[in-house]
Amino acid sequence: MRITKLLSCGTNGLDCGAYGRLIQFCADRRLFRQARQLHARLVLFSVVPDNFLASKLITLYSKYRRLNQARKVFDQIPRRNTFSWNAMLIAYSLHNMHTDVLKLFSSLVSSYSTDVKPDNFTVTCVLKALASLIFDPRLAKEVHCFVLRHGFDSDIFVVNALVTCYSRCDELGLARVLFDGMPVRDIVSWNSMIAGYSQGGFYEECKKLYREMLGLVELRPNAVTMVSVLQACGQSKDLIFGMEVHHFVNESQIVMDISLCNALIGFYAKCGSLDYARDLLDGMSEKDEVTYGSMVSGYMVHGFVDNAMDLFCKMEYPGLSTWNAVISGLVQNNQHERVLDLFQAMQASGLRPNAVTISSVLPTISYFSYLKGGKEMHAYAVRSGCDQNIYVSTAIIDTFAKSGFLHGARQVFNQSKGKSLIIWTAIIAAYATHGDAYMSLCLFDEMVNNGIQPDEVTFTAVLTSCAHSGLVDEAWKVFGSMLPKYGIQPLVEHYACMVSVLSRAGRLSEAAKLISNMPVEPSAKVWGALLNGASVSGDVELGKFVSDHLFEIEPENTGNYMIMANLYSQAGRPEEADKVRERMAKVGLKKVAGSSWIGTNGGLRSLIAAEGIK
Repeated sequence: MRITKLLSCGTNGLDCGAYGRLIQFCADRRLFRQARQLHARLVLFSVVPDNFLASKLITLYSKYRRLNQARKVFDQIPRRNTFSWNAMLIAYSLHNMHTDVLKLFSSLVSSYSTDVKPDNFTVTCVLKALASLIFDPRLAKEVHCFVLRHGFDSDIFVVNALVTCYSRCDELGLARVLFDGMPVRDIVSWNSMIAGYSQGGFYEECKKLYREMLGLVELRPNAVTMVSVLQACGQSKDLIFGMEVHHFVNESQIVMDISLCNALIGFYAKCGSLDYARDLLDGMSEKDEVTYGSMVSGYMVHGFVDNAMDLFCKMEYPGLSTWNAVISGLVQNNQHERVLDLFQAMQASGLRPNAVTISSVLPTISYFSYLKGGKEMHAYAVRSGCDQNIYVSTAIIDTFAKSGFLHGARQVFNQSKGKSLIIWTAIIAAYATHGDAYMSLCLFDEMVNNGIQPDEVTFTAVLTSCAHSGLVDEAWKVFGSMLPKYGIQPLVEHYACMVSVLSRAGRLSEAAKLISNMPVEPSAKVWGALLNGASVSGDVELGKFVSDHLFEIEPENTGNYMIMANLYSQAGRPEEADKVRERMAKVGLKKVAGSSWIGTNGGLRSLIAAEGIK
């Protein structure tokens, strides 16, 4: 009745407050058509909405995903106050339009006046946007300074948002300082810090903080807490701790929503309890993409490819995330021939590849050295706006390098915005693959000069390039700088690289001495590098000593047997060579025929060496 009366009246006595309340009434009861009629009436009467009325209209259009219309209303407000600014910020935030939130906040700050002052709601929206974007942590620190200057640091919602924001940009130390300094913490405070540790890879800290939370009297963990802790248990393969968490869930009668069920399935699947994970899945009345993706990934990680494919085939309409999980799993299990067929089937189903798909398929293209396919994927990534994704860029650089297109790999590197350590390491490894140690070392120095600290993978790439080029002195220099200069303890992989450097240079005694002085047990890679060196130098006795170790460490590696057999043959000792081949046959191994892949008009074709070819 009230709506009809307002719509039928003229301009006299127009009550903007009443219109605002009625628009709110319509929005709450999903009466969108009637609410728009009210707005149309205001437009007809040339009424410029005040802050109260405009805020109600912004909320209305936001609720129905009409953000452009909401922004038009906002832009028409003659003198905006904090309330209307917040209405627009909240509208953007609710629809995950985080870039628009930051742009609008920037406009608010630049037009700062005594009439318009950001409040705790404003700051919370901005921090949520920052936490949802990959960004420079300096932005978070700037907002933090703004919070301190304006006295919002006592607001629990603002501090919770800061904890989340710092956690998302790998500033967990600052997040923990804020958390510890909070005079009062609510469930969101605890969940934000626990989730930060879990998502940041600090699994032990996550579990420790959860233990601390269990000792609280006023607060108890909820389903959100459990999801984060179970993810940490799954990633750290801590089956016992995760089972305790599951027991607590049952004992505390925490509602098993779909997110918690998915977390349990993911945890048990990652820990290898696949049957139990599958029982949980089969017992769920409601399943989503994450449910199937977690189970498929679990099967794939543990090598049960057929089980994963059976589950996948039972899905009527698998979504993109499930397709990605299957493709990624096939790549992990070196079933590259099936990847391209599955990728084509995914496209035929009407789904468009995203950044995860592209970065998952590219290793297969790299495996086949299929340059044409790599260029096609790169072109698609550019068209779809995925080319600046860090994982896509890295995969393209790797694919181009392994396909012989080093110039293309360098172009992708040069065009990457905000080069991170992963991108730098990828291009260093690309030049290492091509034996260009000089360029690898130059890029390494350039990276360090740009303020980016190398990690273990970067050093592996640099040392590999030195091995390929025989740069012994440079390799020793890089290896020797790891701990004193960068605080990185050399791993087995780095020792393997150094053994390879020395062995390729014919300095086998130095390589053997390095192995004997290793602080950790030498791996098969370390011994394998020395065996290759012995093979090149024709040192049969050293080769025999090394191969004895390798036959114990990895008895199913045919390459070790073949290298040793060939070494005996080249030394004119055919009897020993035959004994090695007999030993290989007793283990049940046989030489794998060499094969190559070439691209033809009909697609990829495999060429396999005939039995008689040596």
